[in-house]
Amino acid sequence: MAIMISVSTGEKSKLEKVVRTLGLSLLVLSLVIGWSISCKKKAGEEMVIGEEGLAATGGIVEFEGVANVGIGKYLFIPEASGFDIIVQGAMESGDVSTLVGKEVRGRGEFSPERPSILIANNIEVRESGRSWSNVFTRTEAFVIDDYLDLEVRDEFKVLKNLSYDKKEGWEGKGKVKIYGRWEVEKVTEGEEEKEIYRIVVLDDKDKEVGKIIVDSFTDFSKYYIDKLRFFDKLWFYIAVKDTVEWGVRRRTDELFHADVFFNGLF
Repeated sequence: MAIMISVSTGEKSKLEKVVRTLGLSLLVLSLVIGWSISCKKKAGEEMVIGEEGLAATGGIVEFEGVANVGIGKYLFIPEASGFDIIVQGAMESGDVSTLVGKEVRGRGEFSPERPSILIANNIEVRESGRSWSNVFTRTEAFVIDDYLDLEVRDEFKVLKNLSYDKKEGWEGKGKVKIYGRWEVEKVTEGEEEKEIYRIVVLDDKDKEVGKIIVDSFTDFSKYYIDKLRFFDKLWFYIAVKDTVEWGVRRRTDELFHADVFFNGLF
């Protein structure tokens, strides 16, 4: 049995408009979604192909930008895809610190074994006359001394639950990592002014639980301190050394001495 529904001319016109509008809206929406997926897929493919190709083959990478940090043999140029650029060997004049604030360019060697670093083969500086002048050509093999790659950093275990009255919490722990922030105190001894560095240790609620006296830190650590200077809290990779005497610990919350190898965001 057929069922007939009667629709007036006015109502039919309104219904047709609604259907037409809905159909056009769905068509536009499907086109937008399709275009978005296509663009994302294309961008993703380009990114993956580029990264896999570079990681698989290694090779020479060109870089250019303004040097932001230069300490020891480490150079940071924000435009250089986040690489830590290694300047292995002597420059023609000065050291890498003289490049800070200058526009530089060069070519570096990348390999999958060292995915976060770029070993500079040559570096040029843009002169005031807008011409480029070579300031470094590598003649030495890359030497890993104070550089800590990700694999080595995994060997540093987190030091937790520190307290001035529980020295067993750090004694004999060797190489560890702790979370905290830098504290620098300037003191005068005779006619000489020097700086004392401490790490203020923080718990998971950012509450101060003690201080560590820093005896030394590597160029790699200094480099990252400057590179991450806009972050006031970091992870510090350290070697535990001598315990501070009990009376001083109780009065100052200084726990022990340490050497710093690296500091980062994780």
